[in-house]
Amino acid sequence: MSQQQQMQLGSKERSLFKQVVEHYEAKHFKKGIKAANQILSKNPNHGDTQAMKALIMNAQGNSDEAFVLCKAALKNAMKSHVCWHVYGVLWRCVKNYEEASKAYKFALKLEPESQQILRDLAILQMQMRDYEGYIKSRRMILQSSGPRGKNSNSRQNWTGLAVAQHLAGDLYDAERTLTTFEETLRNPPSKSDNEHSEAVLYKNTIIAEMGETERALDHLEAVFKNNLDRTAVMEMHAKYLLQLGRNQEAEKAYRALLERNADYRAYYDGLREALGLGDSDTESLKALYDEWAKKSPRSDTPRRVPLDFLEGEDFRKAADQYLQQMLHKGVPSTFANIKSLYSNAAKRDTIQELAESYLSGTHAPLMNGSSEKQTTGEEDAGTEKSPFDMAVLYFLAQHYNYHRSQDLARAMELIDRAIAAQPEEVNFHMTRARIWKHRGNSREASEMMEKARSLDEKDRYINTKAAKYQLRNNENEAAAANMGKFTRKEAVGGPLGDLIEMQCMWYITEDGESYLRQGKLGLALKRFTSVYDIFDTWQEDQFDFHTFSLRKGQIRAYIDMVKWQDHLREHPFFSRAAICAVQIYVRLFDNPQLREESLNGMNGSLDKMSPSEVKKAQKKARKAREKQEQADFEKADAKKTAGAGVDGESKKEDKDPKGARLVGTAEPLVEAMKFLFPLLEFSPGNIAAQQVGFEVFLRRKKYISALRCLFAARSIDSAHPTNHEQAIRFRRSLNTLAEPLPPKILEALEAEFSSLISPDADLLELNSGFLSKHSDSAAHVQASLCARQVIDPQTADENQKDVIRTLALPSVSLEDAIRGLDLLKDWKAQSSYRDTYIAAAHERWPEATDFISKQD
Repeated sequence: MSQQQQMQLGSKERSLFKQVVEHYEAKHFKKGIKAANQILSKNPNHGDTQAMKALIMNAQGNSDEAFVLCKAALKNAMKSHVCWHVYGVLWRCVKNYEEASKAYKFALKLEPESQQILRDLAILQMQMRDYEGYIKSRRMILQSSGPRGKNSNSRQNWTGLAVAQHLAGDLYDAERTLTTFEETLRNPPSKSDNEHSEAVLYKNTIIAEMGETERALDHLEAVFKNNLDRTAVMEMHAKYLLQLGRNQEAEKAYRALLERNADYRAYYDGLREALGLGDSDTESLKALYDEWAKKSPRSDTPRRVPLDFLEGEDFRKAADQYLQQMLHKGVPSTFANIKSLYSNAAKRDTIQELAESYLSGTHAPLMNGSSEKQTTGEEDAGTEKSPFDMAVLYFLAQHYNYHRSQDLARAMELIDRAIAAQPEEVNFHMTRARIWKHRGNSREASEMMEKARSLDEKDRYINTKAAKYQLRNNENEAAAANMGKFTRKEAVGGPLGDLIEMQCMWYITEDGESYLRQGKLGLALKRFTSVYDIFDTWQEDQFDFHTFSLRKGQIRAYIDMVKWQDHLREHPFFSRAAICAVQIYVRLFDNPQLREESLNGMNGSLDKMSPSEVKKAQKKARKAREKQEQADFEKADAKKTAGAGVDGESKKEDKDPKGARLVGTAEPLVEAMKFLFPLLEFSPGNIAAQQVGFEVFLRRKKYISALRCLFAARSIDSAHPTNHEQAIRFRRSLNTLAEPLPPKILEALEAEFSSLISPDADLLELNSGFLSKHSDSAAHVQASLCARQVIDPQTADENQKDVIRTLALPSVSLEDAIRGLDLLKDWKAQSSYRDTYIAAAHERWPEATDFISKQD
């Protein structure tokens, strides 16, 4: 509390104010509010108390009321550092870091010696990546207590300054800061001082980053014996020797590392480089790996790696030995270990021949072999198969299920034989489910994976696989029930609430995609927004580590975390959720009627009704929705007491469980930008991200940004079919502008885009040429038909017939067929065309769920 504010209170109120602070720190919010109200009853305009009350209200989730009260506190005590500090905290909580920084700096002007404000400002600057400001704040923290103060002798404050300088790119000053602290130590740290050990290695990495590898090596050798992180020291030592060209010493260093861990592939790569062995030196490489295979008979790496560089007969012998050893042991992951070799067709075929010979019993046994009798498939009829036979059947079923060697009929035959012999083996049923998945039958796949789960109900992995397959079959409730077997029973919101709280992103994403397939756009957006919020939470979680890592001395891990956080939204789960969310918002913009259909559970049913029938159906569905919402509200209200926290505070209630507010937005394209900006910033190499970016910018009439996305997509994959369709639409948009663009913008657009499609180009002729060139590719044909639909809407009938004709193409895939059906739905094609398409697709893919359900 400021001195001026302190003078306004009596002794009793000053004591109460201390209690307010203590209650806030202990999270006893009700008690804190009560104490603050006692002060304010006698001193209603006491700014510091109002500020503290606002802080407690904010912690309770009442952010808006907290801001109002804090602004009143500032009016009453404009020169109180407490009020400004609290104001900064409130802004930080709503992630407005710029305003928070301004408030902290003003508070610091009023109270320059406040350690708490300094620390909060430093942490905020680190969060904002304001490294120059962070250096300044860290230096102030270090100097604030003078040469004899505790801060000047605190390692974490010196290290904090070095970290700030390091991240700002000032490596020389960072090293000098760490060296200066070491010189201030009167007594050498003990050998068991983990913090000192970590700081020494951190300093060494800085020297290495400066490019002074020789000095980094000398420094490392000086601390080699006493450092506690022995593995890291040995790895850095070997790396420096290799970089300096001291290959003989590097060889010894990497051999020492392999003695510690003969399964780490990076050590073999370092040893190979030290010995000067390239991929062409197959004999020397084989001898090297054979040496370590003998030294480490239980290690897999020295036996597996040679399969990458061996060719021909040498590969056949090595693969034969490796496969037989693994299959005789019954290692379930054998196929997963070697499937990367399938990019080489010759190696793939050799593996298939070997595995088939094992199955038929015509193979040569291992030299040091197995005593078990090798039998043929005919001899096995009616007898119990050996573990080796079971392993071979399982391996071959996976082999024929894999996309590079796919023969689903053969895969199903083999796995059925395995299941007949061992009906209780979980892995066999899981593989059978995967085969059904690749056949396009999500219903059978889900049922089979559920059967596999029932064989081992205590296994979390198979439980999650069953839930995932149920979501792929749009069985959301069954999936949630399965996941509920491993979630907390008392969790608010049931299994789903616990999964969201535990940030189970794979489930949330799959759940959202399931609802998207079902046309339940509100629930889909709800899930994708949850994924977005999880990444926000991860970014916000940095705040804790800015102080924790310095306090615990884990500096190298902290630096890695900061660098990882800078690319956080490159994560595939974020891209996947963001792309789906943007696609939904684009659909809502194009067809506002979807909002009503989604909310009322009338997915696509309004298309077939007359206007009067539509009105009646919407009214009926709206009443049913309101009734359900009222029932849900009453149910949630009854559970409020059960969801209360330890201090009587209710846990945050989800006021939009169905995503009605999200799907009902009046500006879907504005909402889409929340997902699109980080998507384009952090995943510029994702072609789907660039393509959805084009769709948003084109509809917002941001033509320069749309063109940028179009060219970015072409640079990623110039042959992608969507690029052609989007280019056609972009040219047509420029040629048919409702309002003319400013001359300079139009000139810039034409200068860039004319090289692709000139303003006077015949779009129908251009599109026909594209169609002729790619007439054997279903995806390209579909893109061409989409473009033709845009150029000339009168061709709609012919386009729908041509979509049906794509099913006759030899190269058409199941994915192409499903995309073609979606295209007919988007075009609102006649039911006769849809039925014809489904019948033709069902004939070609009789087991695919997308076409079976329509036939049934």
